[in-house]
Amino acid sequence: MTLDKKRSILALLALAASAFAIGTTEFISVGLLPLIAEDFQISASTSGLTVTLYALGVTLGAPILTSLTSSVSRKSLLLWIMIVFIAGNSLAAAADGIVVLLIARVISALSHGIFMSIGSTIAADLVPENRRASAISIMFSGLTVATVTGVPLGTFIGQQFGWRAAFIAIVAVGILALIANLLLIPSDLRAGTKALLRDQLKLVTNGRLLLAFAITALGYGGTFVVFTYLSPLLHDITGFKEKTVVAILLGYGIAIAIGNMIGGKAANRKPVAALFYMFAFQSLVLFLLTFTAPFKTAGLVTIFFMGLLAFMNVPGLQVYVVMLAERFAPNAKDVASAVNIAAFNAGIAIGAYLGGIVTDTIGLIHTAWVGAVMVLGAVILTGWSRALEKKDEAATGHCPA
Repeated sequence: MTLDKKRSILALLALAASAFAIGTTEFISVGLLPLIAEDFQISASTSGLTVTLYALGVTLGAPILTSLTSSVSRKSLLLWIMIVFIAGNSLAAAADGIVVLLIARVISALSHGIFMSIGSTIAADLVPENRRASAISIMFSGLTVATVTGVPLGTFIGQQFGWRAAFIAIVAVGILALIANLLLIPSDLRAGTKALLRDQLKLVTNGRLLLAFAITALGYGGTFVVFTYLSPLLHDITGFKEKTVVAILLGYGIAIAIGNMIGGKAANRKPVAALFYMFAFQSLVLFLLTFTAPFKTAGLVTIFFMGLLAFMNVPGLQVYVVMLAERFAPNAKDVASAVNIAAFNAGIAIGAYLGGIVTDTIGLIHTAWVGAVMVLGAVILTGWSRALEKKDEAATGHCPA
């Protein structure tokens, strides 16, 4: 292994460590919803706002902050991101009411959005072009490891010592990630590209990029109609005890980790074709969960496949948007990545909010098929995007995606 390759791997691991911290705080609310609702004496759907508003904070913050900080040193920016992250979670740990907790979640979300957008482009720049999806999947593996270990462990800590203790633990993880960035991220990172207003306008006026952002929101967000309320679903519908739910979240996280690795490899060459099949299977699995959730064995098998497919699409979606940006708005690549991160979280916000409405009106069990319909929309749009790529192939003689 060459020295440059070792350095790039260490840098990717540092990014993954930060993604782990951020991923843990993003999804920790899923396991803590019942505890927060009980402590503040609010409904499950109201406590679900800790997921919805976090996602909205990322959605609004990612493209704006990425654009405003484009001239800041990448390493300095990464360090400041983790400082804001630590501050937001410290406030969450000290929250004495739902309003303060929601403010803390939004502060944490601002660090999340900008980290994921510049993290993706840094990861892609650290390796040769034919390994970009794999590099992005390594960075995002921090999110998957967070789901495997961070979320179940945080849920366990919350159940044993109170939900605030879970956020204190996240602060500790954030400090470790800050140190990892300080020691492992190289100082000679590619400078951020200052995106002019006309370049940014290309992102929101280009039909191909808008189509990709819509695919991201629907395809990634559909699972969150169910996932946001997975703990109460497993408890109330499937009949598992709280301690068992922690073990199931661990298994769900393992499935996500496996799916993320598969997704990175599958999307290296033709991301759009890979995404089409991923979304088709994802929609089918969510639909089946409607019928299998009341049965423990069948429900667990379905939830494992739901986890397998939940993050499988992430590397492909992110690398495809970067490829489109290079084609249609090359000077706004970082901002394109940020807008796609915003699209991921718009999907989470829509899915979590929709799940809350479904839970309050027709019941928890119906979140599964509603999520399936949302992902089916992504299947249709991905098919459309795939047809456009084939048209490009015919015109240029090679297939870009």
